[in-house]
Amino acid sequence: MANNFFNNPNKTYMLNCQKDFFDLEDDVVYLNGAYMSPNLKSVTAAGIKAISLKSHPYNIYPDDFFTQAQKLRGLFAELIHCDDPDRIALIPSVSYGMANASKNISLSPGDEVLMIEEQFPSNFYCWKTIAEKYEATLVIKKAPDSSQRGQDWNSDLLDAISEKTRVVTLPIVHWADGTVFDIKAITEKAHKYNALVVIDGTQSIGAMEFNLKDIPVDVLISSAYKWLLGPYSMGFAYYCDAFDQGQPIEESWMTKLNSENFAGLVNYKQEFKPKAFRYNVGQFSNFALVPMAIEGLRQLIEWGPINITAYCASISSPIDLLQDRLNVKQADWRAKHLFGIKPKGPINLDKLKEELKEKRIYVSIRGESIRVSPNVYNTKEDIQILCNELLALV
Repeated sequence: MANNFFNNPNKTYMLNCQKDFFDLEDDVVYLNGAYMSPNLKSVTAAGIKAISLKSHPYNIYPDDFFTQAQKLRGLFAELIHCDDPDRIALIPSVSYGMANASKNISLSPGDEVLMIEEQFPSNFYCWKTIAEKYEATLVIKKAPDSSQRGQDWNSDLLDAISEKTRVVTLPIVHWADGTVFDIKAITEKAHKYNALVVIDGTQSIGAMEFNLKDIPVDVLISSAYKWLLGPYSMGFAYYCDAFDQGQPIEESWMTKLNSENFAGLVNYKQEFKPKAFRYNVGQFSNFALVPMAIEGLRQLIEWGPINITAYCASISSPIDLLQDRLNVKQADWRAKHLFGIKPKGPINLDKLKEELKEKRIYVSIRGESIRVSPNVYNTKEDIQILCNELLALV
């Protein structure tokens, strides 16, 4: 089975280190983008300008409640190669986007919802609730204990899709260790059984190329504050036409027909604006966060996620030299921007993290793995510094 994410035919070019675009101190080795991205300088500037705007609210016009948000939806649509920005909703969190999806899916007793073990909680709780409501079954595929872990895990997922499967809900990249899932192959098989594919792209969209035309998932959700270089409490959700007549988890005045006409808001409308507009969070025109998210996406599109992947791959090669001392996930099935390193012997990982932090080296501990997540502000020297410290401490 081929891993489609690393065989993209689009033209790439090699980025240089882009640390100058960020406000990181020279002595900091920040390898923790999967936790939270540092702000681009331009994102910080956009936020300061946006916050200042409300000091003069008479300069905020009714059109401003919609125009900037529409621009933002258009940029996210461009990033994932979606031709219709009206299929994008602005949301505050992954859990919000998943709630809208799960609320509009009906199951029957004996139906199955397929997922992986230890995926992020925001993509678990709502499916547990809906499965219990309809007496359906959560099928949770565990990671295999094998030398070909990534490949075997993907094979197990494909084998688990059957006529009982109604929903497959997965990340593209496992948030704890960077295992990549072949969403293209999984989507193709799921659709043969008329199952919906719901994807959490938080740890992948922005750092990896994703083309909705090539991988037509039914729902794609991503937070903005990690690989999309945007602010916290902002995210994006794509919903396919199966959700066009759905019931959102809230009914905002802004999602109703003719809501641009402030003078006519007392003429209540039951009809929503078309397509995914109904799934926008109330107050989606957030005047502080939207400009920041716009600037983050604008810069990402300029760099190109496929080029970010290539850059992260180019600087991460020292990690593989640790294989004799540490468990490093199978290279062909781990993300280039996020990977887990697991000590072969007993060690206090929390203590190790604190010792690295004292040296201004920042990583995360997730489960039994040291999670390393570089981006374009890092260099191969950063990775080598981490490797040297790990070899000294482990």
